[in-house]
Amino acid sequence: MTIFQAVLLGCESNARRNFRITKIHYSRTEKRRMVKERKATGIKTWPEDDRPREKLLKKGAGVLSNSELLAILLRTGTRGTSALDLARKVLKKFGTFRNMAHTDSRDWKGFKGLGGAKIAHIQAALEIGRRYREDDVSTGKQKIASAKDVVDIVMPQLRDLKTEVFKVVYLDSNNRIIDISDTAVGTVDQAFPIIREIIHAALQKFAKSIVCVHNHPSANITPSTQDKEFTKELCDAGKLMEIEVLDHVIIGDNDFFSFADEGNIARKTITIN
Repeated sequence: MTIFQAVLLGCESNARRNFRITKIHYSRTEKRRMVKERKATGIKTWPEDDRPREKLLKKGAGVLSNSELLAILLRTGTRGTSALDLARKVLKKFGTFRNMAHTDSRDWKGFKGLGGAKIAHIQAALEIGRRYREDDVSTGKQKIASAKDVVDIVMPQLRDLKTEVFKVVYLDSNNRIIDISDTAVGTVDQAFPIIREIIHAALQKFAKSIVCVHNHPSANITPSTQDKEFTKELCDAGKLMEIEVLDHVIIGDNDFFSFADEGNIARKTITIN
């Protein structure tokens, strides 16, 4: 190898090494720029009036969109995706908060950055919303004048459940609500309320009458043979203990069946009309 060839080879080697260094340096710079761009999508970089949490504190929850409310529960998003973007994706899939209420872990797969803790926050908030209406009615001593009054109270809690739940509404002598309580939780097609426990609870609460309500997860509100037999036995037990059964209501999907409205429960001294 001549001296000239050696010099050329050394220059070529240096050029390649410099090229690699320049290329690596560029790559790191590009990565830093990409990270900055991703961070720039975070809600913290937004104007304060546009941030969901700050907007809620300043203007009240009523002005926030569903996505903004959900973003506050989520708190954080993922790299390149803000909490609000993630909330919009969730709402796009489920459509409404109601559709989120009775889901399991399989329904939430596919959402990057949405783990068990965040899903638990969402489910807890939805449950608080359902219970709020019932608590508000109970403390307000609302008067029941028809089966529809009862349905308006309990349907939000019952219509989307995947198992049967049996509730009893306890009323005073003026048909005002004393309490609403769950009596039985069953399977997908039946619950097993115990009649003596219902009557005993009514006596303890000094209730003069009761309205029983349960859901049909199938959304078919037609009463089963068991529903009819239970209603008759409960009415008979109520008569013996002077606790009048005003109605037995079956909840479906935005629909209901009333034994009283259909004339299947005889009323004596108190009426719902």
